[in-house]
Amino acid sequence: MRREPELRRLYDEHAQALYAFLVNCTRDESDTRDLLQEIFVKLARDPELLNDIRNERAFLIRLAHNAVIDLIRRHGTRERTRENFAAEAISPFAPANDPDEQTFRAELSRALAGLPPDQRAVVHLKLWEGLTFEQIADVLDIPPNTAGSRYRYGLDKLREYLRPLYEEMKRAE
Repeated sequence: MRREPELRRLYDEHAQALYAFLVNCTRDESDTRDLLQEIFVKLARDPELLNDIRNERAFLIRLAHNAVIDLIRRHGTRERTRENFAAEAISPFAPANDPDEQTFRAELSRALAGLPPDQRAVVHLKLWEGLTFEQIADVLDIPPNTAGSRYRYGLDKLREYLRPLYEEMKRAE
């Protein structure tokens, strides 16, 4: 069957990036696993979805973003869900052995969790996926200027949150 190897290839090439994006948006590992499975089940059931797709990663991230929106709707009001997701301190980063690196990753994870979900999604796509604002706009179905603004505001908030850690590191040098 031709579909199975194609689905396996898609999973091997994109699942890790999708997982990182989803956990960053949902702040919940269980929801992330469920959404990731949902995306690949959808592709297994309807492989024609991938016909005429120019950028697989962007298409899959759009599916993931839509799945997050559906999840938020299922959980009730947007504000209550945002508060619950932001309260979770799930890290999108791999564990580190170096204690300083662990501290930095934990602080960065907390800083990301403090961003509004729309800014967190744009920051993730820009920094970890390397997408342009035009690509982010396409994936999230927002204007490119909005993607740029959300990125700028998100970075400003991250700088403000991480400034004490940065200053502490400079003093320790």
